[in-house]
Amino acid sequence: MNNLPNVNIVSREFKANPYPFYARLRAEAPVYRTVLPDKQPAWLITRYDDVFMVLKDEQRFTKDRTAAMSAQQLAKTPWVPPMFRPLSRTILDTDGVEHARLRGLIHKAFTPRLIEQMRDRVQSLSSELLATATQRGKMDLIGDYALPIPLTIISEILGISEKDRLKFHRWTKTFIALTASNNALLWGLPRVVAMMGYLKRIFKARRTDPHDDLITALVQAEEDGQRLTEDELLAMVFVLLIAGHETTVNLIGSGALALLEHPDQMRLLRQKPELIKNAIEELLRYVSPVEQATERYAREAVTLHGITIPQGEMVLAVIASANRDEQQFAEPDRLDITRENVKHLAFGQGAHYCVGAPLARLEGQIALQTLVERMPNMGLATTPQALRWRPGLTVRGLEALPVAILG
Repeated sequence: MNNLPNVNIVSREFKANPYPFYARLRAEAPVYRTVLPDKQPAWLITRYDDVFMVLKDEQRFTKDRTAAMSAQQLAKTPWVPPMFRPLSRTILDTDGVEHARLRGLIHKAFTPRLIEQMRDRVQSLSSELLATATQRGKMDLIGDYALPIPLTIISEILGISEKDRLKFHRWTKTFIALTASNNALLWGLPRVVAMMGYLKRIFKARRTDPHDDLITALVQAEEDGQRLTEDELLAMVFVLLIAGHETTVNLIGSGALALLEHPDQMRLLRQKPELIKNAIEELLRYVSPVEQATERYAREAVTLHGITIPQGEMVLAVIASANRDEQQFAEPDRLDITRENVKHLAFGQGAHYCVGAPLARLEGQIALQTLVERMPNMGLATTPQALRWRPGLTVRGLEALPVAILG
């Protein structure tokens, strides 16, 4: 472990290519202690079987840090401004009965039937965006395509007006950036306050004037006689907005980059469009839009591979490493859209398995297949080395992806 480089896992530079470091961790230090920008220690778990275990084992690893930390440890955690506290207790931070209650409320409104109804909308939106790009002869594949598709769809599902959608993207980008720097809180605070104020106004409006949207359904929803509190509503809609578009932006954007960097796979998908479902599963494995699962905390001292994780300390199950584990996948660093039985962990496992997985798959399949079909002569308009990756914990994605559309 002493020979491993000291890396900042939230930096742009690390995000550009984290895979060699993760390969070393799997081989030399599968349970690895690092320190985050806010000075909190965190344990990186990098082998497939161990990541799978951490995601499933709610007895030893909890989402709720108050259920694991001692009073002394809690006293040392970073200060959270009072207005942020609703966002520090989301569905992602709960376990057991409380998590099941919140998840049940989402399921009542976020049904497979609703998701399937989105198919035509995703297709028409993809086609419109590419038609506009073709006229220009170039596009930023993130800002002009990968972002508008999932942002529009989750906004329409929730009931966010068209004029406010990019505002929400800026707000959620700010929240993700807060994990990259210990000084980000000061400049990020006004945007988060603005977002929470906006959401509270929407909740008030939906109570007096219900719409046919998910926010109305959540405002009205009941589970065993309990409605969501105002703080729970804020936390729920915030998570749905982030999870509903940020991760899918990265699937479409990073997936498109992977295909551009592997033209043989791009050609194969164009020749055999029936491979699209399998291709999306392989891209989910290969690009891992969620790099690390959201944090868990050790309920007790846990010893793994001879290393003891102390009670109360943060554990990060590194999905991007698990999805490239040589013990699980043959030639894991090779993109192969014909790979069979791709048991990736991109959507997590266990009680916190991504509730939006069917929607993300639908959007990814349609967006990338349409792109491959309509843009046969598309090429990178810059070098891969010049691409900028977004800093932050949890997700991995590009700031922009400039492409030229050749005649």
